[in-house]
Amino acid sequence: MTRPPTAAQRRVIDAADPVTGRLRGTESQLTALVKRGLAFRHPRPPHDHFLTPEGHRVRQGITQVPEPDGPGEAPAPTGVFAARVGGEEAAADASPARRREVHSAWQGLLEMRRMTNPGGAVDRPCGWERTHLVRAAALALEAAGHAPAGPEGGGYRVRETPQPEAVAVHEPDGAALRACAATLEGAGWQVSEHREPRTGNRYLLASPRRA
Repeated sequence: MTRPPTAAQRRVIDAADPVTGRLRGTESQLTALVKRGLAFRHPRPPHDHFLTPEGHRVRQGITQVPEPDGPGEAPAPTGVFAARVGGEEAAADASPARRREVHSAWQGLLEMRRMTNPGGAVDRPCGWERTHLVRAAALALEAAGHAPAGPEGGGYRVRETPQPEAVAVHEPDGAALRACAATLEGAGWQVSEHREPRTGNRYLLASPRRA
């Protein structure tokens, strides 16, 4: 399990602007939050720091979510919020509280796009999403109401691929797979459908759109 934020780091997180997620703290505190994936440094002057979607979840008291371990593997707990990528051992949480958490994380991600994309564009992924491909794609899918796969059975599974800036989305139901493609395209991803050579099963390759 990842260690929870220190008391000083938690005070910085709790004091973040409730709308933009802008942070105030010492350079060491802000750097530590960036290293833990709870904050990011704006690329343009004055280079303020803002909460990531995970940081927003920590601020709201969410304490355990998965992080992908590697290609084809279900994620392991890390102590930071993330959308479900599919295949987790625990059953998916479909409660209203979970839906509110995912909605809030998606709104935080849109705000990050607005703050960091040129021209404030929210129709295409931002830099954070390009370095967290699996979690970003999974958040778009879960926020749109798609069902993640459990340990067995149907539902989407988002996995890393050997290709740069691309994730694979598996969903055994053809109609559901096409619905996942439409959601990702609407969220600013380029999507193409392919067949696995050995099984013939269809899957998606999705990459963040740049323009």
